Amino acid sequence: MKILILGKPQSPIKPIIWKYGDEVLEREDSIDAHFMKENKIDFVISYGYRHIIQTSIIDHLPNRIINLHVSCLPWNRGADPNLWSFLEDTPKGVSIHFVDEGIDTGDIIVQKEVDFSGEGETLFTTYQRLQDEVIQLFKSFWPKIRAGQCPRQKQPEGGTFHKTSDRKRFEPLLVKGWDTPVDMLKGKALHEKSVN
Repeated sequence: MKILILGKPQSPIKPIIWKYGDEVLEREDSIDAHFMKENKIDFVISYGYRHIIQTSIIDHLPNRIINLHVSCLPWNRGADPNLWSFLEDTPKGVSIHFVDEGIDTGDIIVQKEVDFSGEGETLFTTYQRLQDEVIQLFKSFWPKIRAGQCPRQKQPEGGTFHKTSDRKRFEPLLVKGWDTPVDMLKGKALHEKSVN
């Protein structure tokens, strides 16, 4: 198979895919249907990709585009999922899901909740742990996903969605940038909603 990884170059999932003898292409910038056809792509994995995948690509590869997302969907779709899981005190975890026309709204293949009850956790340490967890989840489930034998379930109703611009009003809370302790952020967005 010819597999396209969308996201940062030298993806940590690349060696996992190579083990199955598949050819791997990586792309960080935006793609279109012409690129897909020209390169004869069989499967797409989005991991940390900053662009919306066009409907024409989804139609071209039905049920063969997945996304690795560092949230416990349907919570924290979109941008900065780890940050929002603390600001709004929502479930924390990782999900692998099929890509549809929405943003992080496709059927869930597998997910795992992650507990951050230890002391000294920061946005950086929690993000790193979520990255490790989603890679391990991918490693475990890739054989079934690759063979088209993975489970899938619709996402529950509700959840949350955030744009990059939503973070602006909470940036003053990030007193140490990504090294800000998560205990300083827990529920702060909920408090703001109750005040307004």
